[in-house]
Amino acid sequence: MFLSTVHRAIGSRLAKPVVFVVALLPLLYWLTALFQDALGANPAEALLRGTGLWTLRMLCLLLLVTPLREATGWTALARLRRMLGLFVFFYALVHFVAYAWLDQSGQWDDILLDIPKRPFILVGLLAFMLLLPLALTSFNAAIRWLGAARWRKLHQAVYLIALLAILHFFWMRAGKRNFDQVALYAAIISALLAWRLRRRFNRRAPHP
Repeated sequence: MFLSTVHRAIGSRLAKPVVFVVALLPLLYWLTALFQDALGANPAEALLRGTGLWTLRMLCLLLLVTPLREATGWTALARLRRMLGLFVFFYALVHFVAYAWLDQSGQWDDILLDIPKRPFILVGLLAFMLLLPLALTSFNAAIRWLGAARWRKLHQAVYLIALLAILHFFWMRAGKRNFDQVALYAAIISALLAWRLRRRFNRRAPHP
């Protein structure tokens, strides 16, 4: 009864607007806090930390869709996957803008010099650049243009992006030796990727 009720709610017309509004709440909070000067002594660091964490959270939710759908039978979850993927890119974009605009004051010469000096920035930029083609092809017209097989292969880059995001987070926290949150997100993403590897192995394994 509970599972069917949740499935009907996910499949309703209100599901997408509700998810959209909820996914925007962190941004609304940061904008309000920024204009009220309520982000603390270092607003750039607060925004960088917050946007980075929400990029990871959206990435975890995106990777959770398929395992949760298969475990519960909530097939309507597939309707939300594209939106969640675009929110991964959106928060990664806000994260990059916070770095370039607030942390580096929009000085592109300084940014270009900063990238090779700090490996975590290089890895984060690589993950962001890999996200860009996924965001640009997250529409039905792109699927028709690329063909379903090539489109699926392209979007498998999300797994590499997830690993790069964790490496980016790890190297960023390495200076302060603060790995609690890194370990948590690494465990979640590792479990979600391991589930996919196991499913692929089971599909390829010969049946008796």
